[in-house]
Formats: sequence, structure tokens, C-alpha cells
Amino acid sequence: MIVSHKIKQQMEETGWIRRMFEEGIGMKKRYGDENVFDFSLGNPDVEPPQQLKQSLIDTLNRPDVGMHRYMPNCGLDDVRKEIAAYLTEYYGMPFTAQHTYMTAGSAGGLNILLKSILNMGDEVIVPTPYFMEFKYYIESHGGVARLVNTRDDFQLDIQKIEDAITPKTRAILINSPNNPTGVIYSESVLRELAELLYKYRGQGKKIYLISDDAYKKLIYENIQPPNIFSIYDLVISVTSHSKDLALPGERIGYIAISPEIKDVDMLISGLMFSSRALGFVNAPALFQRVVGKFQRNSVDINEYQKKRDVLYNALVEAGFECIKPMGAFYIFPKSPIDNELEFVKILQEKEHILAVPGRGFGKEGFFRIAYCVPFEKVLGALDGFRRIGKEYIK
Repeated sequence: MIVSHKIKQQMEETGWIRRMFEEGIGMKKRYGDENVFDFSLGNPDVEPPQQLKQSLIDTLNRPDVGMHRYMPNCGLDDVRKEIAAYLTEYYGMPFTAQHTYMTAGSAGGLNILLKSILNMGDEVIVPTPYFMEFKYYIESHGGVARLVNTRDDFQLDIQKIEDAITPKTRAILINSPNNPTGVIYSESVLRELAELLYKYRGQGKKIYLISDDAYKKLIYENIQPPNIFSIYDLVISVTSHSKDLALPGERIGYIAISPEIKDVDMLISGLMFSSRALGFVNAPALFQRVVGKFQRNSVDINEYQKKRDVLYNALVEAGFECIKPMGAFYIFPKSPIDNELEFVKILQEKEHILAVPGRGFGKEGFFRIAYCVPFEKVLGALDGFRRIGKEYIK
């Protein structure tokens, strides 16, 4: 067998998103694109802001000498300063360029961060449901993922997190707004978490809070997300511009390190080494030069909110149980039959609707709908959801 036993096992237990996406490609060939409603992949259907496109053109038309050469692994200094200025304004804390690190998206950022901070056997607590690849990032760098269920409303269950803390706990990895639920962790629950972590600090144990902030600008109804940096001191945020600027193929993002973390210079050095060791080397040079100017911009959230409202209302009217998402572009309804994998197959076969089974996010009995698709696709799927609801929901 050409692949390792470990990789084969991981391939078999995950990959549901891509499997459904690839199934959708085949279905579109068989039935026609207009008759297939593919909600499998979190691939933004909107275009980047026009100003960003123009900035890219201007950058290419007026190239600096050496624009495409290597730079320090941590990124271009002027771009890091731009991002630090935005972070200082946004969070009200004294970020400097030394608290930022340019990355190849969130995935690249999480991998170099976990490689830098984890000792062999260190544990990272991950609330579920969660983006399944977090587990493999952790395991790739010698860590152990400790999966902890959230409450029925998908908010953090602080008692379960406390029960999962051991002498080997190194970090807690959260994602809010959350993939796959669209839930934003409340300020009150994050303060409870911080209180718990400070309690362990008093016992001589440092636990870092890693926040995957890939969706932090995709928030509905003008909700102000909690300021995680003011709630807890040992925070390291990993941000991607894949969603907020609709640039998933460009692999650009950054790490923000709390100014409260004292050994930031050592962490930056560790990240630089890990970037080289993992082969990322540095974030893409061209898009570093572009995104620094667009930290206060994002795609039009109203487009996603319109899709959310239509889809959520239709699902609820059809009898589905689901928590209304307040961010990102996912909704995570409860399956009307116990085996959500069987239900996803029913959706696919009867209505040509593709969704991802909840086991792909560590939560059986649910399914994920990614509504970052053209609005007409959302509208086209509604009758199918209604028919399925009428048949399977008592």
C-alpha cells in the first residue's frame, strides 16, 4: 500500500466534505447543473471587493524591484505594521508588528503554530462540532486532540471542558463564528472559560487559547463579537482572508499574538522555524502586499444574511430543528432520522440536494448546509426540503 496506515485511517474517517462535493460534480453531469443543489463545500460564491481587485492590478502595474523574492518568514514588515494598526484599533490593545505573523491562510497558520507550541503528547481541547481537520493538524505535530461536546445550543460547556483538562493540556482551540454551526460563542461563556483558565494559572498551569477567526467578519444583524483578547491574556488568533475577502485560493492570512504574552519574540522565532520546516516558507508575496490595506473591508454580509434568512425560515417551517446561525455561512440542522448519513443519502437521491453528514464534524445526528451558493440555488432547494420534511418529520 503506497500510503501509510495512519493516513489511510484518517482518509477513511474524514473527507466527507470533499466526498459530497465530488459526488455533486457527477450528479451535475447526469442531471444538469440546474437540477442539483450542492451545499457541500464552504467555497464563497461572491467575488472579492472591487477595490481589492483594482489594488492587485495597480500592484502588478507598478512593481517594486524584488517584489516576488523571498522575504523574512514572518512576512513583510510594512504589511505587519498595517495589520498591527488595525488590530490595535479593533481590539483596543497595543499590537505591534512583532505581534503579527503572515501565513498561508488559517490552515498554514494553525499548523505552524501547533508545531511551535506542542510537545509530544500535549493535549489540545477542541469543542465539538468542529472543523475535522483541526484533529489532524494537532496529531501531525505530536499532540492529542481532546474532543469535548458543546451544549444543546452549541455554546461551550465549561464543565465538560474542565473535566477534560489534564496535566498535559496545552491549549484550547475554539472557532467562532463556528464551522459547521454558525454559532458565535457568547461573551458570558467565554468569560466563564477565562475564569476557569485563570484558576488553573493560579495552580501554576498555563493554558493557551487559540482562536480560529476565519469567519470573524461574517456576522449578522450588527452583532458585536466578544473581544477575546480583553477576556483572556494568553490568546493567539489565527485569521484567514479566504472568507471575509473571498480569497480562498490565494491562501493568505495571519497570526495575531496577544500583547499580554511575554515571550512573543521566542514564539515568532518558533513560527519562523516551523514555517520553513513545514515548507510554507512565507505567505504569498503578492497578496501580502494587497491585503494589508483591506483589514477594515469584507464582502457584503447582507448577501449571506438574505440566504440564511430564507433557508432557515423554510427549514423551520418544514419541521427541521436547527439553531439560527449568527455568523459564517453554515447551518447545522438535526437529522429527522437517527442515522444522519442515511438521511443525507435520502436528500441526495430524492431531491438532488447535497449536504455533509454531521459525523464529518464530530457530531452524528446532524447535517451541514453551506449556503455560500448562488441565491437561486437556495430558492431551488426549498421545495425539496419541504417535501422531505413532510415525509420524514412527524
